[in-house]
Amino acid sequence: MIHHSQISIIDLRSKIHNREILLGGNKKLKIYGLLNCKSGKRMKKENRVFFTDEAEALQNNYRPCGHCMRGAYQQWKVSTGN
Repeated sequence: MIHHSQISIIDLRSKIHNREILLGGNKKLKIYGLLNCKSGKRMKKENRVFFTDEAEALQNNYRPCGHCMRGAYQQWKVSTGN
């Protein structure tokens, strides 16, 4: 997990371009989603984190976004009983 405030914009763009970062998350809400998600783009920089893959996000106890990852979110909801 990489905190947005701890990475330069150049390094961030490079990692996204090289597909080292595939997902973004909100550390306060513990939600992860696609980098192009409207909900994710609105969050504050200090709350934003990045993940290399879905397994890393789940390992850090984040849940899928209900907007951009509807299928994964529905599976998460069923598995947790929420």
